Amino acid sequence: MPNAVTLVPAAQPEAAIRHFESELSFETDCWDTHDAMRGATPGFVLLDVRGPASFEKGHVPGAINLPHGKIVASKMSGYPRETLFVTYCAGPHCNGAARGAASLARLGYAVKIMVGGVTGWIDEGFELERGAMERGAMERGALEQGVSTT
Repeated sequence: MPNAVTLVPAAQPEAAIRHFESELSFETDCWDTHDAMRGATPGFVLLDVRGPASFEKGHVPGAINLPHGKIVASKMSGYPRETLFVTYCAGPHCNGAARGAASLARLGYAVKIMVGGVTGWIDEGFELERGAMERGAMERGALEQGVSTT
């Protein structure tokens, strides 16, 4: 008897491969981000695109706070075009990461979303860091994450 799962047939394996592999070019997960951030040079800049108050309450260690609505050319001008950004927001119920990613892509930057956001980070058992972002943290954070801003 057909049900909501079986009513529409699954894609052919070749189509499924293309689909699922293409998703990986748009997103990463909390576990892989955590693992990369433990290294000396992760190779990307991690952007928390929530507001400053949410960032201060708890954010991924090493993240830089830049609310998605403030991702504009003047704020990003210090980053080379080859910089890879990873955006995240509160979690699956929030589209801020996608909004931030779209803004970065419009500015010509490579970008991925960390699916799960803060909720996923906590679900994986990882700790959050608390406190406000210091002045100059965008530039310092980029350097610490292996990205030159010059």
